[in-house]
Amino acid sequence: MNEDVKYIMATTSTSAHLKTAIFLLLAMIVTVGSALGFQYIGGYLPCKLCLEQRYPYYAGIPLMALAVASSSLKWPAGLTRLLLALGGILMLIGLGLAIFHAGVEWKFWAGPTDCTAVSMSITTDAGNLLNDMNAVHPPACDTAALRVLGLSFAGWNAIASLVLMTVAFRGARKA
Repeated sequence: MNEDVKYIMATTSTSAHLKTAIFLLLAMIVTVGSALGFQYIGGYLPCKLCLEQRYPYYAGIPLMALAVASSSLKWPAGLTRLLLALGGILMLIGLGLAIFHAGVEWKFWAGPTDCTAVSMSITTDAGNLLNDMNAVHPPACDTAALRVLGLSFAGWNAIASLVLMTVAFRGARKA
């Protein structure tokens, strides 16, 4: 292979990298956006472990935005591949957190002793403050707020994290 061609291949991201980075960016936004929607629109209060499962997405979204920029601006392919690999590592961490939480919900192992909701709804009526505080019971980490097709939010997050991790690592390997 010609040296100029090797240089170009080594220094520019491919369209596969761009497509992978865009997919991961959008998928991460949709996943964490769905969790926020269930919380703020659906009224499902998250427990401590639910909130911790969001951290890889909060870190991954700007990372994947940077991967999109890196690929779009034809920065070195190695940088884009590194960013995709870091996204894969974040999703691996998310997978571990989700599996741990699902195991706590299925009573396979004990969860943290301080596992209750960190945030509660805020009342705007001071006269009903005590009633509102007594009515809101933060969820425990060992109780699934909702199961869809037999899986809790943690179970669905494990599947999403596994898929996104696989896509990220495969995208990082593409030359």
